[in-house]
Amino acid sequence: MKIRAAVLEEFGAPLVVQDVDLAAPKAGEVLVRLHACGVCHTDLYTASGADPSGYAPAVLGHEGAGVVEALGEGVTSLAVGDHVVTLFSPQCRECVHCRSDKTNLCLAIREQQNLGFLPDGTTRLSRGGEPIRHFMGTSTFAEATVMPEIALAKVNPEAALDRVCLFACGLSTGLGAALNTAKVEPGSTVAVFGAGMVGLGAVAGARLAGAERIVCVDLSPERLALATGQGATETLVGGPDAVAQLLEMTGGFGFDYTFEATGNVKVMQQAVEAARMGWGLATMAGVAGKGETLDVIPRWLIQGRRVAGSSFGGVKGRDGVPAFVERWLAGELDLEPFVSHTLALDDVNEGFALMERQAGIRSVLALV
Repeated sequence: MKIRAAVLEEFGAPLVVQDVDLAAPKAGEVLVRLHACGVCHTDLYTASGADPSGYAPAVLGHEGAGVVEALGEGVTSLAVGDHVVTLFSPQCRECVHCRSDKTNLCLAIREQQNLGFLPDGTTRLSRGGEPIRHFMGTSTFAEATVMPEIALAKVNPEAALDRVCLFACGLSTGLGAALNTAKVEPGSTVAVFGAGMVGLGAVAGARLAGAERIVCVDLSPERLALATGQGATETLVGGPDAVAQLLEMTGGFGFDYTFEATGNVKVMQQAVEAARMGWGLATMAGVAGKGETLDVIPRWLIQGRRVAGSSFGGVKGRDGVPAFVERWLAGELDLEPFVSHTLALDDVNEGFALMERQAGIRSVLALV
């Protein structure tokens, strides 16, 4: 079938929206008619050429939601008409990682996915007979996509698809960092560095976990105002003195839990140094640039501070994303402040430009 999609032709150049061919799903695969897709920093990171694992040509996009239109042989967990959220982090439920409660990093299709292929080592996307690779196993900057069954989360059909797409990456990453990775405890103190989508999700997650004090740190007063709306009890304009100010807030002790959601290694260091001596846990959810390293003085760790990484918030997607959606439908989460702009597929490069200007939190592409 012919679809329109935003293709990364050359690193550092604008995406090109064009007609491409999408083949029917093979065994274990599903054809999804996409309705909405968020424009995420990871897409921009790859398009810029900064991602050492990037490849082209490829159809970018990974924060998608849509409706199942066709099934490949052997698909049993989904039916035509189901509403789904795309998962760049799949859940096969069978590999050693999926059977463990220690990680959400499924091993089933990881090798081929990292190369831009579906599990059988081929693509369903092409142009003039030449293959186009699948970005993060999803390729949701398009009118439709073919994905593995294990990389789709079935969600409540009452949930608006132009909102639940946020759970495909940024929002779940932040919520899960607080609820799954750090396991924030009721009555605890929390500091979140960064008030973008992931940071605001971490603020909301800490609130849902019952944290008593939640301080959000960011350079933007406008974003800090959004953090207050998500549950931050205090806000702080960031900078070189942020750690000193945070320690002063806690009588010099630091916070039970800190979260870094900027991808800046200097801010990551601040998150470690602001964690409480004795048991403070600093969780890193931001993605640093190629070749960057985190500089941590061993004394900070010897004094009992711990550092954890969090990929997709520790969320096992097929189970965790539908549960998050239900919490939103129950009124526990407010998604409206996150969607700053609604754009057409043809305007995907404007979504990147808005992101680079830090204009709002998330642009969502309306694909139908």
